[in-house]
Amino acid sequence: MTQEEILSIDHKHIWHPYTAASRPMDNLVVKKASGVFLELEDGTRLIDGMSSWWSTIHGYQVPALNRAIQQQLENMAHVMFGGITHRPAAELTQALLEVVPQGLKHVFYSDSGSVAVEVAMKMALQYWHSKGQGSKNRFATVRSGYHGDTWHDMSVCDPVTGMHSIFNNRLSPQIFLPAPQSTFHGQLIPEELEEVERVLSSHHEEIAAFILEPIVQGAGGMRFYHPDYLNSLKTHCEKYDILLIADEIATGFGRTGKLFACEHAAITPDIMCIGKALTGGYMSFAATLCTADVAHTISDGSPGVFMHGPTFMGNPLACATALASLELLLAKDWKAEIQAIESHLNDALAGLQTLEAVKEVRVLGAIGVVEMKAEVDMKAIQAALTKRGLWLRPFGKLIYTMPPFVITPAELQQLTNAMVDSIKAYGEKLTEEK
Repeated sequence: MTQEEILSIDHKHIWHPYTAASRPMDNLVVKKASGVFLELEDGTRLIDGMSSWWSTIHGYQVPALNRAIQQQLENMAHVMFGGITHRPAAELTQALLEVVPQGLKHVFYSDSGSVAVEVAMKMALQYWHSKGQGSKNRFATVRSGYHGDTWHDMSVCDPVTGMHSIFNNRLSPQIFLPAPQSTFHGQLIPEELEEVERVLSSHHEEIAAFILEPIVQGAGGMRFYHPDYLNSLKTHCEKYDILLIADEIATGFGRTGKLFACEHAAITPDIMCIGKALTGGYMSFAATLCTADVAHTISDGSPGVFMHGPTFMGNPLACATALASLELLLAKDWKAEIQAIESHLNDALAGLQTLEAVKEVRVLGAIGVVEMKAEVDMKAIQAALTKRGLWLRPFGKLIYTMPPFVITPAELQQLTNAMVDSIKAYGEKLTEEK
């Protein structure tokens, strides 16, 4: 099949994320990927500065992960998880429980991050049902959050920036607090915690859980907030008998400089969701972890079981790959890798702060964000980046990167050079058009 034939089928029949089927985009045709590079059908090589939506932390064509899949295929690709278990699931579970925040004891596997959040929310509701407090059936969260595109996930995404505003009057009404304004490297704003206290004290009898992304608000704005906000939130949740759900799908496995972002605040949530980098980006897989109290309360109440069971739950291929990915991460000095990326991003992107079109530059771990003052022309900026050998996917006012952890200094320099040059050129064009 030629590139033209691929694009013809793509334009006519394939519906891509957040796009109009009647106005298809001219998507890049990727032929293969290796290391940190995507190779297009025409031979063009692009550094993947997105880690395939933040998941391919080890890059592409990773021998250890390829080997794990091949070896597992010799035994079985999949088997139902109802009434059956297997070695990959047991080994992965043991490995996860050794590294997640202390106190998380039970793991429920699913097939995507969005489902992991749905599972977490169902756990919270069933927990209070089992305790005879069914009136605790709403969720509290903060604005500028994003937790996925499935039904109940949408209800706890920001009703404006969360991309789901057209569904607002159809979703369960939840309780929203202002987005944290205390920045990661700044000072904690006491008034924010007073607002948390006010809302939770007023609504605790109806709140099942407080759900948020720890430290980094991802698709809702790429915002980094102060660890003490999260620490204090945990304290308030305990005070008012509210479960805390940490959505670590984007932040888990080292992205923020800690293995899990909750570690910045030294807390253990009651329920935690992981996904994306769980398999090193090799396949869709996720998990919802919880404390023994949550699991046993659900199990000892009516109907005596947790009411969820995905067909591909605990998929052996995914479990084996996730275990290999975790072992690969822990076997090296991943903290030094992240610190090196963070240092370079800080140095390379800082100069953009002086541009008239730029509102703010911020960096945390292996995340570099340039926030523009106005929404970017995604098609124009992507074309400029691609021309310079870099793949990024800007959104809203944000041009950001989350590179694979294995990126070399030379590749990282190429990435930031392309990013800086493209943003400068874009900013100059905007200034000229004024």
